[in-house]
Amino acid sequence: MPANPSATLEQELAGLDALNLALPSRKGGLRRRWATLWPPCAAVSIVILLWQTVVWSGWKPEYILPSPFTVGSAFMHDFATIVSASGNTLRRGVEGFLFSVVVGTAVGLAAARFKMVRAAIGSLMSGLQTMPSVAWTPIAIVLFKQSEGAIFFVVVLGAAPSVANGLLQGIDHIPPILLRAGRVLGARGVNSLRHVVVPAALPTFVSGLKQAWAFAWRALMGAELLITVIGARTLGQQLDVNRSLPDYPAMYADMVAVLIIGIVIDVLVFGRIERSLRRRCGLVDAG
Repeated sequence: MPANPSATLEQELAGLDALNLALPSRKGGLRRRWATLWPPCAAVSIVILLWQTVVWSGWKPEYILPSPFTVGSAFMHDFATIVSASGNTLRRGVEGFLFSVVVGTAVGLAAARFKMVRAAIGSLMSGLQTMPSVAWTPIAIVLFKQSEGAIFFVVVLGAAPSVANGLLQGIDHIPPILLRAGRVLGARGVNSLRHVVVPAALPTFVSGLKQAWAFAWRALMGAELLITVIGARTLGQQLDVNRSLPDYPAMYADMVAVLIIGIVIDVLVFGRIERSLRRRCGLVDAG
């Protein structure tokens, strides 16, 4: 029998605890950055090559389908205009998305807390989520005319159902044992929501937010193509104007700007939030 059983037990527990620690990174800073950068760079290169191959094939005249290098030149030539239009479009998207988060969160919590609310609006939320956002544009024009309010209306209806459904699904998938443990420890009512329900539902809720932003961005592009607000230069407006001129290289450059913004938001905002959540849950190994 060991001379000091408690010391032996502490050593064994320390060894088990060490299994949960992240392994030290074996890659240097430059190698880690390169490992992160080369896959998207390779994907972009393949897309450009395929695009140029289609242009070389003569499928469409080059004034209709310009080469990626012609589009790149147009992008740099109109860079200041694209940045200004992107700023206005992004402002609209962020404002509508933030309001959607407030509304969708309130609706999701109400549906999770009260069975009557869940029964009344559960299917409605799913139906609104599957409804094409651009279908709300005619109603928005009738209600708000050609105005910022009409665009805001379309964006909110496009995003809020995804926020509500994301939160509701996250709450539905909380293990019952966590809820029972919270009640045993005295977490009830608002305290239960704050300390048990919301933290446990957070990963699924963030996925719902990411989906909601995608829906909001698509809804915004569709609304800007159909709703013209005088004095506001936006990406959707530029797309329609360049199509009408016709200035197709500039039109494709605007499309590239829309794609870049979507990728940047996904990587720098939602990507970082998801990685942070995975670290907190012990799902990321630095090795």
